[in-house]
Amino acid sequence: MTSSTPGQNPAPSPSPPAGREPDAVDLGLPDAVRDPALPARVRIHEVGPRDGLQNEKSLVPVEVKAEFIERLAAAGLRTVEATSFVHPKWVPQLADAEELMPGLAGLTDRHPGLRLPVLVPNERGLDRALAHHATDIAVFASATETFARRNLNRSADEALEMFRPVVGRAAEAGVPTRGYLSMCFGDPWEGPVPQAQVIDFGLRLLDLGCTELSLGDTIGVATPGQVTTLLAGFVRAGVPIERIAVHFHDTYGQALANTLAALRSGVTVVDASAGGLGGCPYAKSATGNLATEDLVWMLHGLGIETGVDLRALVATSGWMARQLGRPSPSRAVQALFHQPA
Repeated sequence: MTSSTPGQNPAPSPSPPAGREPDAVDLGLPDAVRDPALPARVRIHEVGPRDGLQNEKSLVPVEVKAEFIERLAAAGLRTVEATSFVHPKWVPQLADAEELMPGLAGLTDRHPGLRLPVLVPNERGLDRALAHHATDIAVFASATETFARRNLNRSADEALEMFRPVVGRAAEAGVPTRGYLSMCFGDPWEGPVPQAQVIDFGLRLLDLGCTELSLGDTIGVATPGQVTTLLAGFVRAGVPIERIAVHFHDTYGQALANTLAALRSGVTVVDASAGGLGGCPYAKSATGNLATEDLVWMLHGLGIETGVDLRALVATSGWMARQLGRPSPSRAVQALFHQPA
């Protein structure tokens, strides 16, 4: 569903091409009511193919991954995180990165403006990504010591130093780097995380040369007040709000409320995962990411432009749920996905 004039129902989305079932119900909703205090447009950073599928117990065929990414691009998403160049021992679900990337060739030509970031853990991962002509990369740091050692097998400070040559070399190659910062609101081993500690690590990631900082609620414990105060702390520290993205998990049902708080603070980049796929393989208390469909429903209801066709997105996530053999946890998919008799 494309965005509409505030207060008016958009025109029904066209039916998908023949053979592109499953379909999704189009109710002509939500009815947009614009809030002038919120951004006019939000860029969704889709993480389903990488952050979502890395948590699957079974391996997803590379052909399914490629079609998933193509369907997401066709639905209007213009930032789709494709895969991760990590060692197969650590994330076997993404061991096919070298096989997947050639299958995405030409996708950016068919969908102008499409970006396909990939996650890299170190210089070896960067070498592999550049060999496959990656145009955007991401690195993944932790605001807490315990999670850094469990996830990166090194201290939080050592991880940042490991990323220094990665970000520097990427910049020399003309490739921008996004910095993920996990455990920004709570850690399952350390408990509450001091905001000054989060801000310190976030500033250090930006000082390395990261062009964007994604603040992650890795175990889904954040509340809107925490979100507002943390973002205000980064702004006071001199970080333009335009350089900050948010990444929420929905463990306690707070992801949309936290997103709205971030929007009211001026954030315009929100991470989400189609169908609510994902979690965190190193933090067992984490449940799925914020579902992209649920996010789009809220944003369109607020009259915020996304460029995303909600009906096509729901159909894509319904299709992916079938490939995985289970229902999607996304509320919007559950409400709108058409199950043929």
